Amino acid sequence: MSSQRLVGIVLVVVGLAVLVFGLNASHSLADQVSETFTGRFTRATTWYIIGGAAAGLLGLLMAAFGGRRNR
Repeated sequence: MSSQRLVGIVLVVVGLAVLVFGLNASHSLADQVSETFTGRFTRATTWYIIGGAAAGLLGLLMAAFGGRRNR
């Protein structure tokens, strides 16, 4: 297994963990109050969700296409 695929798998795992953390944080009291008055989540929660999704997607692409060589 190439190192690029290994890094991709690690990014998928970390990205999913951060995404789940962000989604759980969106159910906190502070986020519920913020969403009630402003119509959106707090900045920290939003960045957790965006960052987790981006890291997971990048990791998935690296794991799927990383390490391919033409022989």
